[in-house]
Amino acid sequence: MIQPPDVSGTTGPDGAPVPDVDVVCLGESMVTFLPRLPGRLADVPTFDRAIGGAESNVACTLARTGHATRWISRVGTDGFGDHLLTAIADCGVDVGHVRRDPLRPTGIYFRTAGDRATDTHEVAYYRAGSAASAMTAADLDPAALHTGRILHLSGITAALSADCLGLLQELTTRRPGRPLLSFDVNYRPGLWRDAAQARVLLDLARGADLVFVGDDEARDAWGLHGPRAISQALPEPDVLVVKQGKAGATVFRRTGEPGGRRDVVTGTADDDVTGTATFVPALDVDLVAATGAGDAFAAGFLSATLRGLPDRARLRHGHLWAAAALTVPGDLATPPARPHADRWAALDDTAWERLHLGPGWTDADADASGRRADEEVPTL
Repeated sequence: MIQPPDVSGTTGPDGAPVPDVDVVCLGESMVTFLPRLPGRLADVPTFDRAIGGAESNVACTLARTGHATRWISRVGTDGFGDHLLTAIADCGVDVGHVRRDPLRPTGIYFRTAGDRATDTHEVAYYRAGSAASAMTAADLDPAALHTGRILHLSGITAALSADCLGLLQELTTRRPGRPLLSFDVNYRPGLWRDAAQARVLLDLARGADLVFVGDDEARDAWGLHGPRAISQALPEPDVLVVKQGKAGATVFRRTGEPGGRRDVVTGTADDDVTGTATFVPALDVDLVAATGAGDAFAAGFLSATLRGLPDRARLRHGHLWAAAALTVPGDLATPPARPHADRWAALDDTAWERLHLGPGWTDADADASGRRADEEVPTL
């Protein structure tokens, strides 16, 4: 059982661990091979190597904007494991608690250049029996896990093995002294035998303080239709973020007693005795690839959470950071610099809805329209 550490000199007056990083992310990362040309995997002759993993994506994206992050996982003692550790550390992430496994390989996968949501998109995973699938509660350092302000997990880990599921069940059990626990459902149908098996993700989400879930994921995995139904099925988390694709996202915040029902209308900032809901529309972008956008959204929302920003600003930062990922070909994108993101997040509703972002818009000398600073730009 993983208990929050209680070591002399490392706890505060309330007995809780003193944070030494902002966010700890636990989960598998893999070496990703991205095609240099469009087409079927059978036809693509060459690939570029990159890294991919929901939790390491969040850690890297947060680190690139100055947050202190730690990634915890297992990788093989092979060259792919070496590459992952180097690449993630180069983003500024602490990888000192990643275990090396001499018996199991580092996971890899290949994907086509198409959008994951289309029938033409192909992904070939080689992760069965990977080093990360052997993660257990017994071989993790509680101090490394619990001394972040936020512990971020993903439902992908639960699908890797029975041991990994047990680890997630341990970590999502509510105990005094744990950090704020963030959970991204990240339902991947290919990792589960059927939707009935994936209902375990609902139980894991109920143990979290902050939950991210797409309305399409909730429909496919749990048979829930719409943000309001999702909110009613998940009354336990203090904050629930329902991503609604191109429409935008809604955050539900519980303000009553734990377990209190949030009965609110989507798309409003409707206050009542049990909670509030705030909707923010997504941004208009020139889509390059959708891979990694959900992780970037979570990172943006977590960054704004760490800064104590209001829910509307948290959603806007999530959308801005997702837009950075949507306008690059790989899993990882450089998010907008904090001063620029803050300026755009503070726009009035009309100006926000007029934003159109293209590749390169996060450059330091580009404005919110995606144009260079020395180009003529219409007034927002």
